[in-house]
Amino acid sequence: MKVFVIGRALVKSIMKVGSYLVPYDIFVIAERVKRYIYSLYMGHSLFLCGDGVKFSGIERLIGGRHISVGNNSTFGKHLYLEVRTYNGQSGKISFGDDCHVGAYNNITSTNEIRVGRGLLTGKWVTITDNSHGDTDFESLSIPPLERDVVSKGPILIGDNVWIGDKATILPNVIVGDGAVIAANSVVTKDVPSYSVVAGCPAIVIKQMNNNPR
Repeated sequence: MKVFVIGRALVKSIMKVGSYLVPYDIFVIAERVKRYIYSLYMGHSLFLCGDGVKFSGIERLIGGRHISVGNNSTFGKHLYLEVRTYNGQSGKISFGDDCHVGAYNNITSTNEIRVGRGLLTGKWVTITDNSHGDTDFESLSIPPLERDVVSKGPILIGDNVWIGDKATILPNVIVGDGAVIAANSVVTKDVPSYSVVAGCPAIVIKQMNNNPR
């Protein structure tokens, strides 16, 4: 225990001395340069990548040549972006301008996921247009990893949509402009524009209009 305390004190002393020798601003600048270079590299891996796009760290990128990102969009760390091909059909993912995707998001397509401009997502959001097999008895008798991947339809997300932490958007869904999807919601049906949905499955809990009150 005494050795541990001495060792910890020594590490703190070294760090304190190092902070005088190397200003903190240097580390900040170095991190920004690293992120800039990484973003350039990842941008070249995509079909289309607009200006000012920033990636904090992609955990898995598959099918980048089928992914498009608009201008001034940002992506948090530990991002999963996957476009796969099944039965000769390739999926597609596209983001409009000024989209901000949180950390630990999982976005996967075998059909199409189309996002408008101004999207904001929290952490651990899942957006998927596919699933492991159907829910008939024959499919459920097969281990999930051995089932054919199927898609019931694309996911279309409008402009200025806000998706809270740990929400999930499932296939064949249209999310209208200005919609808010509450944290932990599971979206299985279309979401009207300028509405708030919550729950599992998600239901409309508030609908806005442009009539002043």
